[in-house]
Order: sequence, then structure tokens, then C-alpha cells
Amino acid sequence: MLELNDVSVRFGEKTVLSGCSLSVAAGERIALMGPSGCGKTTLLRVALSLQLPSSGTVRTSSKRNAAVFQEPRLLPWRTAAENVNAVLSDSPGTLPEAVRWLERLELREAADLYPAELSGGMQQRVSIARALCCSPDLLVLDEPFKGLDTALHDRVLALVNAALPADTAVLLATHSEEEAKALGCRILRWSEGCFV
Repeated sequence: MLELNDVSVRFGEKTVLSGCSLSVAAGERIALMGPSGCGKTTLLRVALSLQLPSSGTVRTSSKRNAAVFQEPRLLPWRTAAENVNAVLSDSPGTLPEAVRWLERLELREAADLYPAELSGGMQQRVSIARALCCSPDLLVLDEPFKGLDTALHDRVLALVNAALPADTAVLLATHSEEEAKALGCRILRWSEGCFV
């Protein structure tokens, strides 16, 4: 599904990742844990081909990637339902399915609202609905539950766990061992420029 071999990423004089190797099989769930700034997000960006490695190789057989970043990254000119529908067929015929995904995330009342009219936590849940609705081969999650209160956090975490197809590979960056365990992830911890 995804294989990183001896990947390093440098920004000028700063080395963020050094000689990282990682293999993620279909259906496997992996959590990256480490202090802020250690390179978790950079590794996720490499996995999504949003960041080229300075050295090393990246191979993937994934046809459909989805991601939830720390910031919602919604299209501001589209409603919540239209943001979710954008990754379906983006046609009126799939709009009801988009709304059903919002209902699952407890956002039915927000379907016709624009991102600027939503709280940060609501925007994040729209992003989660958008990522889940396309049944991705690879789901990349970069601290996706930040900004949710405790009760809602637990419900959304349970929903994500239940909604994922069995063959979807997951790569999660988190500071929470509880989140990693709740999603059934194998935990890789940062050590000397890599995750082991």
C-alpha cells in the first residue's frame, strides 16, 4: 500500500526526518507519536506526495487518498454539505449522501451553512465527513480530533473507527496514546530523527 525507504527531509540547514523507513499494508493502522515539531506532519505530507523527500524513495499503490489536517481546509464558498459532496460526484444526485455523512457527525443542522458560520470543531467534523465519505484506500489523519470537547471527541473517534472499511490503511499523527489505541493503531515513536 505505502512504502517509505530511507526517507530524509531537509529544509535548508534543518533536517526534519533522517533515514525513515515505513511500510503500511492495506488495512493496517499506524500512529506516529512524538513531540511537536519532530516531523510527524512532514512524514504525512511525504506519504501523500505533498512533500518531496530530500533523499530516499516513496512507493504507493493507493488509488484514493483522503486526509484530515490539523486545520479544516474547507472551501469557503461552499456549504458544509457541498464541501463533503465535492469528493463524491459533486453533483446534485450525491448531495443527499453528503448530508447523511454530516448527520453521522452530528452536523445535520449545519448542512447549509458556510465554513465561516461554523465553529472550529464543526469545521473539523465536516473535514472528517469529507475524508470518510469516499472510502479511501489510505486515510491520513493529522491530529484530527483537536478542538472537540471530551464527550464529542469520544463519539467522533468511535464513529471514525466504525466507518472505516476493513481494507483502509490509516496513518495517524497524534499526541494521544488513547486515540491511537482506540483506532487500533500500531504505535511508532519518534527517536533520533525517525519513527520506530
